[in-house]
Amino acid sequence: MRPLRACLGAAAAVTLAAAGTTALVASNASGATTALSNRWYAAAPYLMPLDNDPPDPAAIMDATGLKAFQLAFVLAPNGGGCSPTWGGTASVSSDTAVQSMINTIRAKGGDVSVSIGGYGGTKLGQACADAASTAAAYQQVITKYGLHAIDFDLEEPEYENTAAIKNEIGAAKILQQNNPGLYVSVTTAGTADGTGWFGKQMLLEAKSQGFTPNNFSIMPFDGGFNGAASQTSALTNFNAILQSTFGWDQATAYAHEGFSGMNGRSDTGEIFTQSDFQTVLDYATNHNMDRFTFWSLNRDRQCSPPDNGGRTSGTCSSVAQGDWDFAKYAVKFAGATPPTTTPTPTPTPTPASCKPAWSSTAVYTQGNEVSYDKHNWKAKWWTQNEVPGASEWGPWQDEGSC
Repeated sequence: MRPLRACLGAAAAVTLAAAGTTALVASNASGATTALSNRWYAAAPYLMPLDNDPPDPAAIMDATGLKAFQLAFVLAPNGGGCSPTWGGTASVSSDTAVQSMINTIRAKGGDVSVSIGGYGGTKLGQACADAASTAAAYQQVITKYGLHAIDFDLEEPEYENTAAIKNEIGAAKILQQNNPGLYVSVTTAGTADGTGWFGKQMLLEAKSQGFTPNNFSIMPFDGGFNGAASQTSALTNFNAILQSTFGWDQATAYAHEGFSGMNGRSDTGEIFTQSDFQTVLDYATNHNMDRFTFWSLNRDRQCSPPDNGGRTSGTCSSVAQGDWDFAKYAVKFAGATPPTTTPTPTPTPTPASCKPAWSSTAVYTQGNEVSYDKHNWKAKWWTQNEVPGASEWGPWQDEGSC
């Protein structure tokens, strides 16, 4: 699965006495101000604000003490062009929906980071001509939302495109220079060895451009992982890669290393429980790692009815849990203590009526709705003979049980 300052004029450095860290203050479109330490941006879990049944961030904040959210994903327009959109369809320049969510979070003392890229879709690094134009597109996002932090999620298929990665890394360096104090994370795929060939090439590109973000994070899931032990092993191996690539000692490499997990059942059927998260959290804090986050808050709730890990969903974890269990590990990483009181549970909604049954022979276009496996699904784009729920990244959006 994550900016601001001189260009807005309203930014100022302040000292958070309680945390002993330096943070930025910036104005958003509504004039509200926020101030968080970098540790909160490092702990911000991913949240899709426009897709996958977005949860209420205010409710999450009340229940867990979480203060920061990693909003995902900014992409190039589906129709082409070098301008930022949410998910390829909703223009950032005319957005009001995401801005409203950000205002809600900031009104409660929180803040957001924005993630660009992700798995699938056309990235701005692919669509824009060079690093400068790519950075200009991202600067629109920074300015629009008054951001303190940004995440470059560089993974398949973009990270296989050398020119695109050169644009993304170059853009990240430009934004870092033009927005003093900007918190920048770079997230890429994880493997048992740490990261694969393309991830290593991305690191070499960063080295060649003289770019050092706050952290390079790996995603140790969807790659044959099996619980926390396999993830901490990958983090150890990735640390060695950072040392050899940048000439850092072990401690410096850990100080620039991050973890981005997947809660519950992954796309490939791996299972990561609350105890796995605790183990990785202990590893991250014991090694003074810079970042601990996960994909995603949209999934940080139990499926209804519980399916015991039988499928991967974008709207629930497929493991036994209370709402927002996994967010509490991010809160702990940030240095806060989650509330001990249990909030009043949200009543289970009455299932919606089922849409017409999905057919393997029918052709569906964006917005068409079907039912399958006692859930309603909405088509994200043209599709035929692609089973709803087979992949979180497939053409179907889960709209809940029916």
